[in-house]
Amino acid sequence: MRKFRGKMGLGILLACTVALGGCGQSAQTGTEGTEQTQTVELYPTKQIEYVVPYSAGGGVDLVARAAADYLSKEWGQPIVVVNKAGGGGTVGAEYALKQARPDGYTVLATNNSNTSMLAGGMTNPEIKIEDNTFVAKLGEGTLAFVVKGDAPWKDFREFSEWVQQNPEQLTWTSVGPAGFSAFGVAEWLKAIGVDMQKTRMIVTKGASDSLPKVAGGHAVLAVHTVGEAHAMAASGKVRIIAVSGTARSEFLPDVPTAQEQGVDGLTVKWWTGISVPNGTPESIRAQWEAAVKKMVNDSAFQQKLREIQVEPVFAGSEDFTNEINKETEYYTKLATERGFRK
Repeated sequence: MRKFRGKMGLGILLACTVALGGCGQSAQTGTEGTEQTQTVELYPTKQIEYVVPYSAGGGVDLVARAAADYLSKEWGQPIVVVNKAGGGGTVGAEYALKQARPDGYTVLATNNSNTSMLAGGMTNPEIKIEDNTFVAKLGEGTLAFVVKGDAPWKDFREFSEWVQQNPEQLTWTSVGPAGFSAFGVAEWLKAIGVDMQKTRMIVTKGASDSLPKVAGGHAVLAVHTVGEAHAMAASGKVRIIAVSGTARSEFLPDVPTAQEQGVDGLTVKWWTGISVPNGTPESIRAQWEAAVKKMVNDSAFQQKLREIQVEPVFAGSEDFTNEINKETEYYTKLATERGFRK
């Protein structure tokens, strides 16, 4: 994995064209001089594609649109969000990382599902960690455990005890073995000592598909970000009975963590960031990193993320890359142990 130690904040891409004339004697023309020219091209000078490898309306998409709006104003060039859904995030990633030119005018909205979880859940994924040059992380989301609004369990502790006694009755939703829902469920079942193979995954297209299935009684459990589950929970059609992590979500202060309810060790979280194709000039990568850092520290941008229940969190290229590598190792081990690595 590449590590990045370039200086941050480089605002220009230098393209130097050097034309050197002959230095020798010519019987007819005499001595010719040496000429050197240099052109400087500012970046960006045209529209940028910000590829979201999922459908519109999800967490990755909403964060990307907020970022595109901010950076379009910052740089004075349009940044257009392009949704290329399919293959659990691999279709859009393939386009952005392998088909597009590495010139800084195509960037990828990346998250767990098309990086660490894809590598952890599949032995030979179409998109590998090494296909990315990671620029920066810009937001995180807490996982919420969601059941039907009138489900009989009063809390997560009682629900976990029911699953321990009736694992074959547990159905849960996910976009597939590489989805963060699968890893959230796997980590929880491991913590309470339940064989994951006795439960059943129901494949869905995402939160907009899975939450209605839970509300309608077609699945027992959905695990999504707080932001994705918030609206339907507010309507009373579903109920959030726990969140992951060691502290309550700032967006759901009345919902206790799993840890508070006797289930320890739930660390899976959602995040989103930006990557670019390998071979993208270092100066452009560094300019994106600096711009994202400034953006994530901007109070107006932070407010936009909080409105969609996403926590503003920045990590630069090197830290971001190291985090993803460690996460990949953990998820690969978890998927292998729990028997859902394909």
